[in-house]
Amino acid sequence: MLAMIIVGSSVVAGKLMVQSFPVFLASELRFLIATIIMVPLLIKMEGIPTINKSDFFILFLQALSGVFLFNILMLYGLKLTTAMEGGIITSTIPAVTGGLAALFLKEKLTKNVSIGILLAVLGTLIINVFTSFSSIERSSSPILGNLLIFGAVIGEALFIIFGKFVAQRVSPLAISTIVSLFGAVLFLPFSLYESSQFKFKEVSMAEWGLVFYFGVVVTVIAFILMYQGVSKVPASTVGVLTGVLPISSVILSVLFLGEKLSFIHLIGSGFILTAILLIAKHPEKKVIRLDHIRKGDT
Repeated sequence: MLAMIIVGSSVVAGKLMVQSFPVFLASELRFLIATIIMVPLLIKMEGIPTINKSDFFILFLQALSGVFLFNILMLYGLKLTTAMEGGIITSTIPAVTGGLAALFLKEKLTKNVSIGILLAVLGTLIINVFTSFSSIERSSSPILGNLLIFGAVIGEALFIIFGKFVAQRVSPLAISTIVSLFGAVLFLPFSLYESSQFKFKEVSMAEWGLVFYFGVVVTVIAFILMYQGVSKVPASTVGVLTGVLPISSVILSVLFLGEKLSFIHLIGSGFILTAILLIAKHPEKKVIRLDHIRKGDT
């Protein structure tokens, strides 16, 4: 639950961070900090891992989809929509993962998973369509922003699916460390360009604190909490507890950003939380492999 609360808070923190830092630079700093912490942690706890070329390539694809594309789409999306709606849409990750697993891995799409996917889609549509015709105060381009965040959700779902191919051979700590390292490398050239035009002297201590919060708390501490929890409770329980993520982001959006929670948001969230509950009851426990999620980013 603590891990999911932190993940939910990352949506709010991301909304604040992109007001001060350009997207690529913010992401580079985040994963650079995480890498500096996690590389020594990995070496101390497990030593230097031996990874074959095919697994190394899959880890690169994980970083490309679940770190690089996820963060670009998420942070640019948060520039255009509210943190509340962003957090709610991010909670569709289990449903999207189920759909992609059925499409690409030919996993059996059970009744619960099918209904869950439909409910998640319906909940997302309710938030986007009905709020567009209401008097609810929203950001500049909420539909485009929500579409970008849904693209980030697809990137994270692909991260989980790619993780299926290496999870038996590479430890969770090694996966998290290597994809963070790849993330720092992928963001580096773009961040160097942005940093050449960025006025670092104008950044306050609070704004630097957001960057360190992302690097240390969201990417490292949430990862440790997640895997400690996964090792002690059934996978179905983990699936249900992902429902804490949108609740966390909604509450924190109201408290720290002053965003308003509407009845439409509650209805949409209800559909999505019901979807998570249904998918968590999937008997084969194959669709949601939350033990492959590092962090952080979900």
